This record gives sequence, C-alpha cells and structure tokens, in this order.
Amino acid sequence: MSYSDDAVRGKLDYLEPTQDSIVTVAQWIMFHRRHADRTAALWLARLQDTPSSSKRLNLIYLANEVVQQSRARSKQDFLLAFEPLIADATALAYKGASQDMQGKLRRVVEVWRQRSIFDPRIQEQLEKRCDELDKSKSSGKTLGGGARLGGSLFGGGGIAPELEAINKSQVATSKAESSAQTPVANANNEYAKMTDPATPVPSAPVRAAKLRGLVKELMAAQGAVQASLQARRELVSGLERLLESNRAKVSEEEASAADLTNRIETMEGTIRDVEDSIMRGQDVPSHDHGMTNGEEDWNQRPDMEEFTPPPPDTET
Repeated sequence: MSYSDDAVRGKLDYLEPTQDSIVTVAQWIMFHRRHADRTAALWLARLQDTPSSSKRLNLIYLANEVVQQSRARSKQDFLLAFEPLIADATALAYKGASQDMQGKLRRVVEVWRQRSIFDPRIQEQLEKRCDELDKSKSSGKTLGGGARLGGSLFGGGGIAPELEAINKSQVATSKAESSAQTPVANANNEYAKMTDPATPVPSAPVRAAKLRGLVKELMAAQGAVQASLQARRELVSGLERLLESNRAKVSEEEASAADLTNRIETMEGTIRDVEDSIMRGQDVPSHDHGMTNGEEDWNQRPDMEEFTPPPPDTET
C-alpha cells in the first residue's frame, strides 16, 4: 500500500490490542520513514480524537514499538519526529485512564528511561507531566472528599501530612534505584569482558581506548549509585525523624495515661468511702458536697439584694 494520509489513518483506525497488530503496523510505518514527521502528526491527531482510553494505550504501544525499533536500527527519523510530541501524547493518554492503564503507561515510560530512548530532557518532561496528573488527581480527591474542607480529617485514600515528605522521598529513592540499574549492569558487563582471561588482548591503542570506555562506564554507574544512595539516606533520615517524634509522643501519652489512672483510682477510693459511710448511716462530710447533717436547709431564705423601693411613708 502506498503512503498517504488516508492510508496512515486507516492503519491507526484498525490497530488492534495485540502484539501482532502493533508490530505489523509499526513495520509498515517504518517502511515509510521518509514521511516520519507526517506520520507522527497523524498519530497524535488520532490519539487526540479518540475518546477511548484503551485505544490511546494501543497508540502509545505503537509509538513505543516504532521508536524502540528505530533506536535498535540506529534510525533517527522517528525518534526526532516523536520527541516533540511524546510528552503531550503520553499525558493525554494518562489523563482520565484507569489505574490499571496508568500503571501500564508508567511501565512504558520507565522502559524508555531504562533504555535511554529519548533525550534526557524529554524523558524528564514525560515523567513530570505524569507526576503532575497524579498530584492533581490526589488533590481533587482530597477536596472532593472533604478531607481538608470541612469533612473528616481521617478519610481513607489520602496520605497523612506527616507521611507526605516520606512518600516523596520513597518515590525519589525508587526512581534513583531504577535509574542506576542499567548503568550498573552495563558497567559490570564491560568490566567482566575486559578482565576475562579468555578474552584476546587487543593492540595497545585499542586496549587503551577500551579501558577509557570502561572507566567512563564505571564512573556513570558510580554516579547513578551515589544518587540512589543519597536519596536513600534522605529517606532514612526522614523515617528516623518521624520515629523520634512518635517516640516522644509515646512518652507524653504514657505519662498522661498513668496520671489519669491514678486519678481514677483515687476517685474510686473516694466513692467506696462515701458508699461505706452511707451503709453505716453516717453523715457525709460537709466539705465534700457542701451539705450539713446529710441534707440542705431548704427553709432558710437566701440573702438577696432588695430591688423594690421603700414605702412612700418612709420617704423624707
């Protein structure tokens, strides 16, 4: 089939959620790579027009297949064509998708990071857009559920304010750890190859170049591990602060509980004394309840200030 806008739209419209369908359409698109810019534009338009979250996910899968195959074949046409569009397109697919679909989209984004498919700035923008949507979704639930605008402060589904910083540190740690996996694996593989006794020793210039490349790989891995280590230290520090704060609260509440227990025991003892005196027919001490001989003198008129004027004959 020759290339045309209608041909591309037809391929996108009939894209099915199967690996075979995605690979077949991706191969057709890559065959017409000189039209990469136009194909990317039509792809974005189709993604914007469709109201189906599952269809948008399939279109992201298609783009993933195209850019990964392009990277593997060292063809830059589609990488350059999709880079300006991919952040907006992914955010559009992510917004309003179910939690399950959002997890699948996150997995695609993480694969792009691990395999360095896009420019680091594009990758950062991608993740930032998804993070912003997650935050706005969480904020919307908070406001809508009334957790901070008059509703229950303890409603389910939210994160306690004390844990927000911990949650951010945990997310940062997970990202840093994930980002370190690829460079560390690459460095370990290159180091194993270079130090393998069975590997033939190349000429001195070639060996020097390879050693410099190995050092570069090791330094990249070291930097990634240091970043992960720093993020984890910050997480541990935050957890320790939270733990110490709660330990102090435990001490305060233990002291308060002990004081209340003593007061309860004292009052219960007083109650027993009063009940015993009642059973023996004795008077209740007047200082306890302000009573005399067990009853109040109801016949005694209380002193009151006179507000009525004197009789006329008393006036002078």
